[in-house]
Amino acid sequence: MYAIIETGGKQYKVEAGDVVFVEKLDAAEESEITFDKVIALAADDGIKVGAPYVDGASVTAKVLKNGKAKKITVMTYKPKKNEKRKLGHRQPYTKVEIAAINA
Repeated sequence: MYAIIETGGKQYKVEAGDVVFVEKLDAAEESEITFDKVIALAADDGIKVGAPYVDGASVTAKVLKNGKAKKITVMTYKPKKNEKRKLGHRQPYTKVEIAAINA
């Protein structure tokens, strides 16, 4: 059984026991969260697709960690104008473990 959930403007295919890195959530570590935006739900009897979300379906997960990804370097450069800029960015994330898919 798997589900496709939406969080942070992105869609993730999850199964029970999966560890997923999602956009930063406002949740403390070791807490339980519920994703109620389930787009599709697949079981042994077939797949159920919502319009836009499946009614009554949810995914529960446990927050493992809040952190930041590796730093990326962003360079902007305009030739012949003596204009250049160097920036760094670390994207925050939340690491969650999928506990159960509730249909």
